[in-house]
Amino acid sequence: MSKVAVVPGSFDPITMGHLDIIKRASKIFDEVKVVVMNNSSKNPLFNVEERIALIAEVTSAIPNVTVDSFGGLLIDYAVEVKANAIIRGLRAVSDFEYEMQITSMNRFLNEDIETLFMVSNNQYSFLSSSIVKEVAKYSGNISGLVPEAVEKALKKKFD
Repeated sequence: MSKVAVVPGSFDPITMGHLDIIKRASKIFDEVKVVVMNNSSKNPLFNVEERIALIAEVTSAIPNVTVDSFGGLLIDYAVEVKANAIIRGLRAVSDFEYEMQITSMNRFLNEDIETLFMVSNNQYSFLSSSIVKEVAKYSGNISGLVPEAVEKALKKKFD
């Protein structure tokens, strides 16, 4: 039986921090499904199709990674794809409380799917999609914070 992990997020856009978590998960699990979730509390810069295309492009060299989207509950998606685990990245202690609430709810809904936390690489601990978009909006330097394809896509959005 293969071990399947789901790496969820809004990925608006995917950053080097996200990519680091995805690459690390791909070394542990047989299959990694990166799923773009529709977060109703966020107003995305990129539509779902654009985010999927960017993630697919920057993960194309990782053979056991696939990209998908889902509009419902994460736990329902995890069941649908027969995932063993949900991978969540933690940048700082401040992320833990929010992530713990989500994890507890997911465990309440389905105790068979584990949630694993991966601590962000220190060089990406400050990094978020929101901060990248803000810097890109004002033509700041974001190279090294996002993959090159994402940097180009951001420049195009803000031109």
